[in-house]
Amino acid sequence: MTASPTATALVNIGSLVTNDPALGEGPLGVVENAAVVFEGDRVAWAGATDAAPPADASYDAAGRALLPGFVDSHSHLVFAGDRTREFHARMSGHPAASYQKRGAGGIRTTVAATRAATDAELAANLSRFVREMLRQGTTTLETKSGYGLTAADEARALRLAAGQVHEVTYLGAHVVPPEYEDDPGGYVDLVTGEMLDACAPHARWIDVFCEQGAFDGDQARAILAAGKARGLTPRVHAGQLSYGPGVQLAVELEAASADHLTHLTDADVDALASGVTVATFLPGCEFSTRAVYPDVRRVLDAGATVALSTDCNPGSSFTSSMPFCVAVAVREMGMTPDEAVWAATAGGAAALRRTDVGRLAPGARADAALLDAPSHVHLAYRPGVPLVAEVWQRGVRVPGYRAVGG
Repeated sequence: MTASPTATALVNIGSLVTNDPALGEGPLGVVENAAVVFEGDRVAWAGATDAAPPADASYDAAGRALLPGFVDSHSHLVFAGDRTREFHARMSGHPAASYQKRGAGGIRTTVAATRAATDAELAANLSRFVREMLRQGTTTLETKSGYGLTAADEARALRLAAGQVHEVTYLGAHVVPPEYEDDPGGYVDLVTGEMLDACAPHARWIDVFCEQGAFDGDQARAILAAGKARGLTPRVHAGQLSYGPGVQLAVELEAASADHLTHLTDADVDALASGVTVATFLPGCEFSTRAVYPDVRRVLDAGATVALSTDCNPGSSFTSSMPFCVAVAVREMGMTPDEAVWAATAGGAAALRRTDVGRLAPGARADAALLDAPSHVHLAYRPGVPLVAEVWQRGVRVPGYRAVGG
């Protein structure tokens, strides 16, 4: 006979974000003076502390805020090398170092370093970033290939990623590598042929950088169609550096997400509002490249589903902090604190087509972040402050945090 899983009650939560309007106030389903019960790796109950059912163990949140673990639906963590010099030049005002001009060249710098790295070096680097994200409250994470750009190196990246992260994306179509500079069509053939064959077993998603200097609309369509035929679901880098066909293509192919979206036409906004594709914004990228911030208010008001993510990568957004991205989205991108927190949790889950994460309601995975603050609003109110005091992942309290409650 199998023993029942242990139930743990987190009590005296000052403000609980459930992301379930049926449980509490507003779209975030906020419950004041709340409790949540984890049973095994799932949420068994959530509500007011004085109504909490008995549990095997308890944890006193001491009036702090509890929210679902962040869901980071866009990152690039399998890489080697460093691009400090490029960043320093860009921040020092050297025109040739702007991301618009440096884009593909900067990515190729990382490609060279990644190809030269050993499996052990790449795995250790990835592990460091996964731990770094977890310490900041990210409990569900997507990452991509894209810094190998050979069949063997892309498959290696995905294999390593699959061992450490929750969602894995094939991004052989990041840029055209130097050896194919004079034959981009040949590289598309590789991405949709031998490379796809090597990579499809290790990934759930396929992505393409649909942008000037990377892949045009026709190339992107061919790449995504090939991935769909192999059972991979599309995602699209769209509208980062310029207006282009990426958003329309994403919506047409029912991609899970269109990401970046710095440049959007009215037709793009209408398409996102009427389709199933989640609009994913990456505040760290604009922050790190001094680009113009996208107007997320415009997209929200149109009725589209919005997610926030870090885009953690060595070239254009070297941050692993979802709290930082929440603060920037509120300050610079027209989002309210409630909208930004929803986008960083439930929105990220929607971008990954996950219903088991991004909320703290019965049946959801028991992933949570406890803030050393009375409200989730403090994530934007106190930018740059390490507010995440405790993290639970699959119902297990992650070691290594400062003690807050019992």
